[in-house]
Amino acid sequence: MSLMDLENLRQKALACRGCSLRQGARQVVFGEGNPRAGLMLVGEGPGAQEDELGRPFVGPAGELLDRILVAAGFKREELYITNVVKCRPPGNRQPLPAEVQACRPILEAQIKLIKPKIIVCLGAIATRTLIAPGASITRLRGQWIARDGIRYLPTFHPAALLRDAAKKRPVWEDFKSLRDVYRALQAEQLSLEFEQ
Repeated sequence: MSLMDLENLRQKALACRGCSLRQGARQVVFGEGNPRAGLMLVGEGPGAQEDELGRPFVGPAGELLDRILVAAGFKREELYITNVVKCRPPGNRQPLPAEVQACRPILEAQIKLIKPKIIVCLGAIATRTLIAPGASITRLRGQWIARDGIRYLPTFHPAALLRDAAKKRPVWEDFKSLRDVYRALQAEQLSLEFEQ
């Protein structure tokens, strides 16, 4: 993957007017992190602070996500974080299906360029976009789903944890599972490189 390809895609996202979200947003929140990450986190869409700073997951939900990542042994710099839609929906409402469809090619191109081994779907919108249109996050949460060489792990969005503390324990279990699977994949990769 060339960094130029990712930068070209970012420029394409900045110029996008595929839906009405861009009109009300201050800026496009493309995503950030390691462009060669084995682990990608996909949320729903930018909130007010993300829209202001142009970075994903920097508001209260992002701060909680950072704490979860650190507790599970991850550094934010080693992974890639983005959202299904790149512009803030008004009033932090959920993105509409047409808005998701307008942004979907950019998300799919990000996945294709970064080539993560694991994608964590943070919340229902990411789960429905990447796994199955009618998926229930409550039903699929914590289940590993393999597709096209990528392992998907749906879990609750950090914002849901801020509204309902009872969801914290299941998410922590999901991130412990994520840590174990991610470490096993890394060990497998190192073993393959050593054998060559």
